[in-house]
Amino acid sequence: MSQPPNTAARRLVETLIVNGIDKVFCVPGESYLAVLDALADVRDRIQVITCRHEAGAANMAEAYGKLTGRPGVCMVTRGPGATHASIGVHTAHQDSTPMILFVGQIALKDRGRGAFQEVDYREVFGGLAKWATELESPDRTVEIVERGIATALQGRRGPVVIALPEDILEEDGGPAPAGPVVPARAALDPALLADIGARLARAERPLIVVGGSGWSIEAAHALADWAERLGVPVSGSFRRKDIIANDRPNYAGDLGLGCNPKLIARARAADLIIAVGARLGENPTQGYTLFDRDHTAKVLVHLHPGAEELHRVWPAALAGVADNSLAALALTTLEPGRTWTEGADAHADYIAFSTPVAVTGAVNLSECMAHLNTALPADAVITNGAGNFAAWLHRFYRHRACRTQLAPTSGAMGYGFPAALAAKAVHPEREAVCVAGDGDFLMTAQELATAVQHGLNVVVIVVDNGTYGTIRMHQETHYPGQARVMATDLTNPDFVRYAEAFGAFGVRCETTGDFPAALDAARDAARGGRPALVHLITSAEDIAPGRTLTALRGG
Repeated sequence: MSQPPNTAARRLVETLIVNGIDKVFCVPGESYLAVLDALADVRDRIQVITCRHEAGAANMAEAYGKLTGRPGVCMVTRGPGATHASIGVHTAHQDSTPMILFVGQIALKDRGRGAFQEVDYREVFGGLAKWATELESPDRTVEIVERGIATALQGRRGPVVIALPEDILEEDGGPAPAGPVVPARAALDPALLADIGARLARAERPLIVVGGSGWSIEAAHALADWAERLGVPVSGSFRRKDIIANDRPNYAGDLGLGCNPKLIARARAADLIIAVGARLGENPTQGYTLFDRDHTAKVLVHLHPGAEELHRVWPAALAGVADNSLAALALTTLEPGRTWTEGADAHADYIAFSTPVAVTGAVNLSECMAHLNTALPADAVITNGAGNFAAWLHRFYRHRACRTQLAPTSGAMGYGFPAALAAKAVHPEREAVCVAGDGDFLMTAQELATAVQHGLNVVVIVVDNGTYGTIRMHQETHYPGQARVMATDLTNPDFVRYAEAFGAFGVRCETTGDFPAALDAARDAARGGRPALVHLITSAEDIAPGRTLTALRGG
């Protein structure tokens, strides 16, 4: 039987539609059957993508939020469903991504009894989400969901968790939504903008650092044009390389892991740093060693949508609460009356650093990643999870368009492949390529079934060196010697046969020279209607760009 037209479940779905949410990523559960039933009547407006694990579903929702600027929606069942999905909530929190996790919940009447899969979601997610709540009055459904959307989008963006008690979802849901949520956006104080302009006019070695979320393509392009005209170098924060096209003549590289030493030196020598949207946390500041507090108090202009992030670690000469895009557009109105040559110098340093390097093994990952630059279109979406393989991707692949990088600043393994599926769902006309490590891929590899079921024909390049590379690198650094290797060696499946078992295409590649043909075959398969996997065999000896296990051991 179909439920009445005004239930809480239907009001929830109506609110999503009014706010432009056109995808829901889920693992179904009996605790929110009424919502699934409501979704059945709006198949033409909301695509429900059924996933094989809640971590995959949550990662897909997080990636949707990054790509669209709208909250990514994930729906899971109570207890283990929610805790499995918590990885996506953590990534959304660290990456400032708008997201809503709806969790089916035990009946209100059974709370506190230790009921089957009972969890207090306010307590569990209280420190992980911007807001964690439970729908307790069905007639307030629209109010709670709208507040969740606004919370996810306002200030520093982030995740919201809303628990849905199963016994009230078919009750009267109260008034229908009147219209979409229009999130509040702060603009720069004109007096602060004038002060920034005066400081810029006096600066000899300025540097702009861009990061965070919520950037409009218009604002990113406008800031890039303005900085290029002035010759001011622009750096991306950690895993934010796609905000500014990397072929801009003043692009300086990204302040991430394995950072260019020349960019580190440039940041330290800067007499003005304008940080827009970047939190300047641990990774971009090289373990909080890049700056010194006395120095930032004199040179840092920190602009961020979340007031709580300003002066959190680094005292700033000037600080402003502003939406990233509005702050960027305001900066482009400044006319300092001069130009700089530092932008060209910084870009030359970046080009040199992102040129392939020598390796010891048969596969040179730097050359493979550089090949992607010429093989893929500029609007291809590139995704990754966590592991040393990502250092090769981030250093040698050059992003040429906005919203083409999906990479977790949270350092979450298993993120890249679900993120690629989300990218293909959002932009079916664009290519989506995931670069994953062997350990990284197997954390969410079961989502190959999701890819095949929903026609999400992505390409995944599995970089297989038979080890948890990042941990192995640290292990060899601190406890060197083959005899001390512990818990990092991996025994892997035949990934080609693994892909084929799901109905996907697979190809094995063992040399650098064979990589272009293998990639072409995978892309042809994806264009022909099958997800595709390239099994790229690499050597653990080449543990990171410019580093080998032998050298780490002192050999």
